[in-house]
Amino acid sequence: MFRQATGKAHGKLILIGEHSVVYDKPAIALPFSDVGVTALIEEQNNDDEIMFKSRYFSGPLSKVPEELSGIKACVQETLLLLNTIQTKICISIESTIPSGRGLGSSAAVAHSIVKGIFNYFDTPLRHDVQMHLVQIAETHAHGNPSGIDMEATTNDCPIWFQKGRPVKRLEFHHPLYLVVADTGKFGDTRSAVNGIRDLYLKNPEMARNSIDLLEDYTYECESYLSSGKIAGVGKCLDLAQIELRRLGVSDETLDHLIEASKNHGALGAKLTGGGRGGCILALAEDEQHAAKLSDALIEAGAFQVWTSIPNNPPLKG
Repeated sequence: MFRQATGKAHGKLILIGEHSVVYDKPAIALPFSDVGVTALIEEQNNDDEIMFKSRYFSGPLSKVPEELSGIKACVQETLLLLNTIQTKICISIESTIPSGRGLGSSAAVAHSIVKGIFNYFDTPLRHDVQMHLVQIAETHAHGNPSGIDMEATTNDCPIWFQKGRPVKRLEFHHPLYLVVADTGKFGDTRSAVNGIRDLYLKNPEMARNSIDLLEDYTYECESYLSSGKIAGVGKCLDLAQIELRRLGVSDETLDHLIEASKNHGALGAKLTGGGRGGCILALAEDEQHAAKLSDALIEAGAFQVWTSIPNNPPLKG
């Protein structure tokens, strides 16, 4: 029997605070266990090179395309840290997280690979080491990531995240019934972040005001969550979307699905993640309303839709 091991990670949703989190403001992120990644690490005896298999590329790790260069660097650093010259392994990725949709795909893939390799070599993995290794992949993917994706795709509960500060676990006193709808359009977090940076140079007062308001709405949202006032949460989502639109990170595809959800009674709706494509999330009153919102968003042209109660436990591994 050839040796093998697996590592798993789940997706993530940013409830509120995306983009302002880049400017050291807080954000609330949720585990999105409806989608996830499994990395299978297997021994192989027919090649001296590390092999990599995924839906985007299959072949030697040394020959992965540029968009996977962060994963390549992450694997190399992981093996170096483990002080092993073992290269006769194959890394196979199975993912249900659509890439480029703001759902944490790149961070989840890196987490699953790092955990899988450590499991393969039967070595305990400290949290700080795991974060260091995943940061390598995320830096290649996003330039200067805040770190929220790395934390949200490995935490099993909602978190309060602020760059440079300890992550705080949140407890909700009322379930959140969320509908996540995919525009089918590949988002570009890097260009969205750069766009806001350019806006800061051209119109600093307006950009700063929107970022500060996003911070205010994040604090308000946390207060409503802790007291179970779900209608207040919805209001914060709507207000945050106004500022994200002003910052130029929403687009017609996102606005269309947001409007459709609001027309069908969503308590609040906004983009989630980097924007300029990707996904929206809409807050429903209950499970039945979430099902109706899902149908309405599919009818409005959503590429795919998930209904989620994000305080459910995610994938283990």
